[in-house]
Amino acid sequence: MADEQPVPRQSTTGGAVCRGLRWKGMFIDSPPDPTIPNPHDGFCWCRHTHTCLGPDGQVAEPAACRPGRTCYEGL
Repeated sequence: MADEQPVPRQSTTGGAVCRGLRWKGMFIDSPPDPTIPNPHDGFCWCRHTHTCLGPDGQVAEPAACRPGRTCYEGL
């Protein structure tokens, strides 16, 4: 699992990801400690709701948290 990548700052559909998107990997010091497994499990949450849904009721994930969404905050 050491070769897994962190959540991208760009969505898979192009454009910047919302600054309100959070995931566990954000809270791990760099460089990563090789004795600790990679924490990125693919789960994200919104910093405003503290759940997997944004304020608009839609899923908080890199592909969805982008410009055009009513709650989007640019970097």
